[in-house]
Amino acid sequence: HGAELASIEPGDVVAVIGIGPVGLMSVASASVLGAGRLFAVGSRPKCIEVAQEYGATDIINYREGGIVEQIMEATKGQGVNRVIVAGGDLDTFQQAFDILKVGGRVANVNYLGEGENIKISRESTLVGMGHKQINGGLMPGGRLRMEKLGALVASGRLDVHPLATHIYHGWEEVEPALLCMREKRPDLIKPVVVLEE
Repeated sequence: HGAELASIEPGDVVAVIGIGPVGLMSVASASVLGAGRLFAVGSRPKCIEVAQEYGATDIINYREGGIVEQIMEATKGQGVNRVIVAGGDLDTFQQAFDILKVGGRVANVNYLGEGENIKISRESTLVGMGHKQINGGLMPGGRLRMEKLGALVASGRLDVHPLATHIYHGWEEVEPALLCMREKRPDLIKPVVVLEE
């Protein structure tokens, strides 16, 4: 949904900020939609590995320096056409606008659970005249949409197996799977509980 909200077109330079499960699907979707250069912003080795499998051309590790500085250096000051915010906090929007080209779009699929205001500097909007847009929202559902997403998986265009890093079997494993998520293990992307009949 992040890739849809961003209106990615073939050849766009795209940055995905946050490469947990939602961000990784954003990387994969941006790739399927034809992103030319694809930045994935994150720090966990397993997530970086999967982001590269899904088509990320560049990895930006925020523990090694500022996101804005690294992306602007990599693009020789040009920035990106599209940003998908799939992680971070209220300050992430400023970073997204700072790397966004004129006429670009920010797509937010990150739940903002705390804070009062999203602040974006007047300068980064080119005093409001930069034709920069923000779209955000929950992914729509429905049978037709699920059929289309299922077709991506069934055809092999989208392999979701790399997301399932921890597999559990049976009802008795639900609690350990939830604890695994809460602990945020470094090698975790998503736990999956298989319920057999």
